[in-house]
Amino acid sequence: MFLSAVWTLILTAPIHCRASIAETLIQCYISTNLMKTQTHPDLPADVNLSLFSFRKLWAFTGPGFLMSIAYLDPGNIESDLQSGAIAGFKLLWVLLVATIIGLLLQRLAARLGVVTGMHLAEVCNRHYPTVPRIILWLMVELAIIGSDMQEVIGCAIAFNLLSVGRIPLWAGVLITIFDTFVFLFLDKYGLRKLEAFFGFLITIMALSFGYEYVRVAPDQVEVLKGMFVPYCSGCGAAQLEQAVGIVGAVIMPHNIYLHSALVKSRDINRGNKKEVKEANKYYFIESSIALFISFLINVFVVAVFAEAFYGKTNMEVGQKCNESGSPHSDLFPANNQTLEVDIYKGGVVLGCFFGPAALYIWAVGILAAGQSSTMTGTYSGQFVMEGFLNLRWSRFARVLLTRSIAILPTLLVAVFEDVQHLTGMNDFLNVLQSMQLPFALIPILTFTSLTSLMNDFANGLMWKISGGLLILGVCAINIYFVVVYVFALNNTILYVFSAILSFAYLSFILYLMWHCLIALGVSCLDFRGSVRYPPAVLVDEQPELDS
Repeated sequence: MFLSAVWTLILTAPIHCRASIAETLIQCYISTNLMKTQTHPDLPADVNLSLFSFRKLWAFTGPGFLMSIAYLDPGNIESDLQSGAIAGFKLLWVLLVATIIGLLLQRLAARLGVVTGMHLAEVCNRHYPTVPRIILWLMVELAIIGSDMQEVIGCAIAFNLLSVGRIPLWAGVLITIFDTFVFLFLDKYGLRKLEAFFGFLITIMALSFGYEYVRVAPDQVEVLKGMFVPYCSGCGAAQLEQAVGIVGAVIMPHNIYLHSALVKSRDINRGNKKEVKEANKYYFIESSIALFISFLINVFVVAVFAEAFYGKTNMEVGQKCNESGSPHSDLFPANNQTLEVDIYKGGVVLGCFFGPAALYIWAVGILAAGQSSTMTGTYSGQFVMEGFLNLRWSRFARVLLTRSIAILPTLLVAVFEDVQHLTGMNDFLNVLQSMQLPFALIPILTFTSLTSLMNDFANGLMWKISGGLLILGVCAINIYFVVVYVFALNNTILYVFSAILSFAYLSFILYLMWHCLIALGVSCLDFRGSVRYPPAVLVDEQPELDS
């Protein structure tokens, strides 16, 4: 009947209209059939019925590896080598636990983006009042700038090591300006090519630090024992602080915001519960693989310094550097104090003990870590600004702003101080990012627990309880890390200033926790019924990066 009616329409129409009518009908027929077979051009449509498909996994691969870069930035690398030099293999299990905790938190972030079509900053903008929203935005921006500074420091040190000191640190800092333009150039070629490029940088890190691992040849039994046996015999305050520092370095606040936005780059029909569930599954698998690779790279660094330099004194290292003819032997005072290392000294001592190749390959790995973390700060800053403020800047303007803010203090230290003060900034930056951690963890637990927002994908009772305890523990660990750092400053004025800031800081955290507890179901805390969460509005637009 339908075909005969169409044929009648064509025959009875004026002659000059017949061709256009036929052409229009043919186009409608083709487009309708294409919609049946290619609902989502980003994803393979012929494997929807299978329980698992490598083609589907490949289609979803990318956001998790971009997210995992934050687990490999220069701050993490420095925390790893210090862990090995201070505690040997004893804290590898802490690194493993921190990575697993990070994976669970990234799962929540990915689910929020997949289910709602909004990233965390957009959801915060929609649910929090104006003043808390602005404060939250400022706190996350501080974390992003801190991460960018670590990238600048790492690149400057890498350039200095690779040039055997010919490129001074201040020049290395200035050179990092140009990687911004390289990044923007690559961005023009689309997300898939950008993902491939950062996968290449992760490969360089794996090969560089893997070479150090093979060259040093740590005891494999000790590596496995340290990884799976939670113990730390003979550990004191230094080892405890290092364990806390590992957690603070691994779990980064802006990475939660980043991952919730990156998962929007794949075309998903959010009206189809099966497709949303499938997307959550593949994103979790991809994130697990990505973080497993980042964990192995971190293990390489810890094990190298645990095997080669645990228990070494400054005098031993200085003598070895003198024997090898290293120009950096003056970095190590002639005393019997335990060796203290950072990413700069780490390369030097590797060169002294294992030859110049070890030093240069180490520097290449640090350079790859620094360059890759450019992406984390840039995209995180873009999504955070757009989400919290509804302010759309070009990526060029955004990168120029954050990089300028990051370069100025780093450049001043590089010009007027030495490399030890520059690398010492990493400790302060890790503390800064630890302080911002509650401003990502509390909101992500709050919103993924809301049935009005997540529908059938809201956190269940077990996830609410375990997630709440997990986030409470992580925040407590990081606050302890901050307190230890402040007390180590030994300055009364700083104590008073820190006390004032701490009062405001804790007050805002309590406010966020109040909202979180109401979302978790403790409705008795909503005294006047002032906390209301609007129902979900699914958003199918893709982020600007998916060009």
